[in-house]
Amino acid sequence: MYDCAILGGGPAGVAAGVYASRKQLKTIFITKDFLSQSTVSEGIENWIGDINLPGPELAAKLESHLRAYAGDIVDIKTGEWIEKVTKIEGGFEVTTDKATYQAKTVLVGTGSHRRQLPAKGADLFEHKGVTYCASCDGPMFSGQDVVVVGGGNAAFESAAQLLAYCKSVTLLNRGDNFRADPVTIEMVLKDPKMKAIKNADIEEVHGENFVNGISYKDTTSGETVRLNTTGIFVEIGSIPTTGYIKDLVDLDEYNRIIIDPWTQQASEKGVWAAGDCTNILYHQNNIAAGDGVRALEDMYVWLKTR
Repeated sequence: MYDCAILGGGPAGVAAGVYASRKQLKTIFITKDFLSQSTVSEGIENWIGDINLPGPELAAKLESHLRAYAGDIVDIKTGEWIEKVTKIEGGFEVTTDKATYQAKTVLVGTGSHRRQLPAKGADLFEHKGVTYCASCDGPMFSGQDVVVVGGGNAAFESAAQLLAYCKSVTLLNRGDNFRADPVTIEMVLKDPKMKAIKNADIEEVHGENFVNGISYKDTTSGETVRLNTTGIFVEIGSIPTTGYIKDLVDLDEYNRIIIDPWTQQASEKGVWAAGDCTNILYHQNNIAAGDGVRALEDMYVWLKTR
């Protein structure tokens, strides 16, 4: 039985993994991959210590840092999907699609995943013009008129990437206000190829074999408007990746794990959580990393004082 099971390969999980190694806690580290949501960003400007860092480079740095310290203390398992965490005598059992592991404690750092566009036709045209990753798919739309759905930092950052090679980018925001940082909004909207439309409630994605348009309802006028486009990039938020542990710990109304912010402990003794899967007020890379460290520090004390 391991001392710790750390679940998730983003900033929260990796930070905890590095600290687990330094504290000599025998750890099983399980993750699908090290590609957190920030992988889609071409330039992360608020990761402390790096002025501007591409998302994929941040992921690579996190992985290399963990592997450099893992040694024979942190057993890293990649390419595994976590299916269930259950309570057993003396600890917990983590079941993946490939194996079962046992640990005295568990740290949940699996973050969140993209929210799907709730519009008619969106599911039919996924990978046929509807995409959830500008970094992955954007270059295929070079020279074309594309749409970004959303109004937060991720949406504006995706738009900034697309402006480098697309003919035009139109951002459709459901509400009356953008949620992105003012400096990001200003930077993106000053591009002459960029247009942003507020109060746009997406109704339908149009196409034949591939996307050729999108319709939205102007919630101010009530008018339905159709735009011609060949690419739709969806950035409308995320859903916590907590389904595999929902029967063990308390979740809030958004399915985020309810934690004690003093320690990062969840409702079930022996379980901690950090990062975007928790009910803290702000979700950012730097915060997730710090919360992962705080959780591991508390896990260490808990293990050594029982």
